[in-house]
Amino acid sequence: MPSAPRTGSPGLLATAVMLALVPLSAGCSSLSFERTTETSGTFVSTGFAFTIFSIDLPKGSLLIARENASDANLPNMEVTGTLTTPYLGPLDWILDIISFRYSRVEGTWGYAPPR
Repeated sequence: MPSAPRTGSPGLLATAVMLALVPLSAGCSSLSFERTTETSGTFVSTGFAFTIFSIDLPKGSLLIARENASDANLPNMEVTGTLTTPYLGPLDWILDIISFRYSRVEGTWGYAPPR
């Protein structure tokens, strides 16, 4: 008795799954500055990343946010606060299976005049 012809291959399915996941691998970031004096101010930088099986795509959201702020090349940048969400503390490994992560980095830049 002849068997039915095979219509697909595992290689084709794997390629289709990878093509479907490509849009999820894109990172997103933003950066804003607010001047407080002529030579100083504050900044807020954000980053967004996709995590699957402990691999951050394109890289970790906090790293994206920090690199984005650093690329501005402003003098004397100092980070005053960071936030990464979601964060589950000791159970954070659950989010390493599959998740989206958002990070925010806040800080100051420049040289404020003495008061």
